[in-house]
Amino acid sequence: MEWIWIIPEESGERIDALLPRYVEGLSRARAQKLLEQGAVTLGETEIVKKNRPVTAGERYLLRLPEAESAVPQPQDIPLDVAYEDSDLIVVNKPRGMVVHPAPGHTDGTLVNALLFHCAGELSGVGGVARPGIVHRIDRDTSGLLVAAKNDFTHLGLSAQLADRSLGRVYYGVVYGCPREPEGTVDAPIGRCPTDRKRMAVVPGGRRAVTHYRLAEPLRGFSLLEFRLETGRTHQIRVHMEHIGHPLAGDLVYGRKRPEHGLSGQCLHAAELHFRHPRTGEAMSCTAPLPAYFTGFLAKVR
Repeated sequence: MEWIWIIPEESGERIDALLPRYVEGLSRARAQKLLEQGAVTLGETEIVKKNRPVTAGERYLLRLPEAESAVPQPQDIPLDVAYEDSDLIVVNKPRGMVVHPAPGHTDGTLVNALLFHCAGELSGVGGVARPGIVHRIDRDTSGLLVAAKNDFTHLGLSAQLADRSLGRVYYGVVYGCPREPEGTVDAPIGRCPTDRKRMAVVPGGRRAVTHYRLAEPLRGFSLLEFRLETGRTHQIRVHMEHIGHPLAGDLVYGRKRPEHGLSGQCLHAAELHFRHPRTGEAMSCTAPLPAYFTGFLAKVR
């Protein structure tokens, strides 16, 4: 059991919103669960409810339980499989699903589902916490990603990522309309110097290149097609914020309020193109725009 004393500097913020700012890797959902379990007290004895507004100078004690096993377990979670053979599987991930276990998301991930679906036959290149995972997409981004069932396939797909022959096409809705109907954002991405939970365009960051094309102008928004040349964390989201056209619904890099019911960025990985590492065959998979995406489009057309 790890004990952490937390002393807020300002008043009025809810305790469940405050905790993640003081404890690295703690999500608000996990903070709420800990509060519901009575793991947070005012002083050493008074159990705190999750909606309690804090007062500057109060002393809260957070009791973190022992870390859970880092080895993910198989879970019978339905998967939308776009393609599968003995070497690899392409999955159309729904929005809201985390790709692999992380602090605050120890189960219910795509990895848990893959372990069950593939009966544990996944590559080990990425380590025990990320079996089979060649590349990732954000929790609230829907769409295609490929996972490897053996190390040979994993290394082959990783090589295609490195030489940029593995093609990924996304569609997203952004605020406003870019001045040019086609363009490229070539801007380095690294950790935000003022908020370590965010990424940002920063000098000295890793090179990141996003190509975009206007697919359809909308009322106050635009539907864009994106082609990734690199694959940095939150790349499309960061680049669109950088050029002044953040993704609709993105509460981290966009406007700090839901837009027409969107609870996350309106971004979908629609196409995946690669060569099969074992056969050399050109592979192409597509995933139609999901209901949340088409529903939002209908509201802004």
